[in-house]
Amino acid sequence: MTDWDHSTDFLVVGSGAGVTGAIRARALGKDVLVVEKTDRFGGSTCMSGGVMWLPDNPLMRREGVPDSADAALRYFATVVGDAGPASSPARRQAYVRAGSEMVDFLESEGLELRRCEGYSDYYSGVRGCEGGSARGRSVEAKVFDKKQLGAWQDRIRPGFAGGLAVYTGEASRLTLMRTRVGLTVLARAGLRTSLGRIRGQRLVTNGVALSARLLQILLRQDATIWLDSALTDLVVEDGRVVGAVVHRGGRDLRIRARDGVLLAAGGFARNKEMRERHAGGRPTSDRWTSANPGDTGEVIRIAMAHGAATDMLDEAWWMPSWIMPDGTPNMCMSERTRPGSIIVDAEGRRYFNEAVAYQEAGQQMYARDRELGGAVPSWLVVDSRHRGHYPFGMSPPGRTPKEWITSGAMKRADSLEDLAGQCGIDAGGLLKTVERFNTFAARGVDEDFHRGEGDHERFYGDPTHAPNPCLGPVSKPPFYAVALYPGDIGTSGGILCDELARVLDTEGNPVDGLYATGNCTASVMGRKYLGAGASIAASAVFGHVAANHASAAEREPGADIAD
Repeated sequence: MTDWDHSTDFLVVGSGAGVTGAIRARALGKDVLVVEKTDRFGGSTCMSGGVMWLPDNPLMRREGVPDSADAALRYFATVVGDAGPASSPARRQAYVRAGSEMVDFLESEGLELRRCEGYSDYYSGVRGCEGGSARGRSVEAKVFDKKQLGAWQDRIRPGFAGGLAVYTGEASRLTLMRTRVGLTVLARAGLRTSLGRIRGQRLVTNGVALSARLLQILLRQDATIWLDSALTDLVVEDGRVVGAVVHRGGRDLRIRARDGVLLAAGGFARNKEMRERHAGGRPTSDRWTSANPGDTGEVIRIAMAHGAATDMLDEAWWMPSWIMPDGTPNMCMSERTRPGSIIVDAEGRRYFNEAVAYQEAGQQMYARDRELGGAVPSWLVVDSRHRGHYPFGMSPPGRTPKEWITSGAMKRADSLEDLAGQCGIDAGGLLKTVERFNTFAARGVDEDFHRGEGDHERFYGDPTHAPNPCLGPVSKPPFYAVALYPGDIGTSGGILCDELARVLDTEGNPVDGLYATGNCTASVMGRKYLGAGASIAASAVFGHVAANHASAAEREPGADIAD
């Protein structure tokens, strides 16, 4: 028998959205221990928009937004298709069903959520895709005062919004600073922020608000949370995972987990060796990632050492990014969807719809590079009208930091020929591409790649621009360009699980006592990103599912108890 340093019912490894599993287990009367290897709570969730994509959720029903499980599953089928066991019919059904149940449960525990009205599914309105919601299935946490966390308020990972209390669902309109809708959102966010400061509050939104609210529930439940505590191994007895070894305070502690262990950690975006091993010969770099610093892959390797099966290790949540003068990647989202922009390869040719979902954009870059070369990096080219009307990175419209140009991070030229020369792009190819593109822009119809047809594409476009909110000519000098790389916000392949969040071994059998969710797993979304917050939602939902199964009273080994 093992000598234990600490005992609990349910051990959760990682402090992102998967801690919903800890919350659920605690509500079911179980002792819970959450271990986080870094010195901050929240993981990648804190660094995200904090949105969760949850079909047919209770907020939609309360507001009369039409949806159904059947529509969501049809959307899965027509967008994701057959992506293997990670996105099996049973996993998809469990995700849709349990997601709605999870929202009811979390709201009963005090989590306050709001709908992201208009934040449409990423493939809604796209040719060949059915079941998408134009009004959106995403929800996010309401603004939160970190002071409510007491001593924990500075132990949560910082987000990306700085001091402005702006919702993720507002962000695309906020960037339209020179329009009425943009100014309205800016005023609303500014008033929210100012009132909070006047009241002495420390308001947060986005992923920090979601993580802070989940942490608040855990603290209220009197759950045990250890920071600076890294998983180093699992403990197995008679074929069952009965605990884990956790390094804390300079010691290896053996933790007994009577009901099970839930791996809810990140992937391996920050692990150079693992990235290169699973890249399949594609160009890759850990310098291109914007993932959580703790995304280093050891949890996946530990699970594999104990027989866990894996899938889609070559996949990630791709996010086209350009490299700032200080070497950090800057995620490129609205810049490539707004009028006056195109993306080309080294030959100066467009090769995909620039406004597609970010994961698919990265996949398109890799596919082009594999087929013809010259697409990693690609080049985002914009004209001065784009630069004058829309933000670029964190720079407001009309202001291009001098350092961007002098460092070479951004190229600027008075003609497209000169710009091509600076970028190493074929000038003739670029001129021909822009000429054809500009005819599309004038008519508002992209005959080559259908840019601006999808609801999500238009959501990130400019609604004041006609006839197509995503199409405008690249014609007004000076012109600007940045090199785009297939950056990412985390990997999306990993441990293979079933519909009960049980880890599967290489023979396809559940590993008794071991569950997993989040970016350390092969995603139920397959190789697509279905809507805003798809990864965070899946992490939360399968954490909830795992707790239900592990906590079921008198559970026989291998019993399929989902609720």
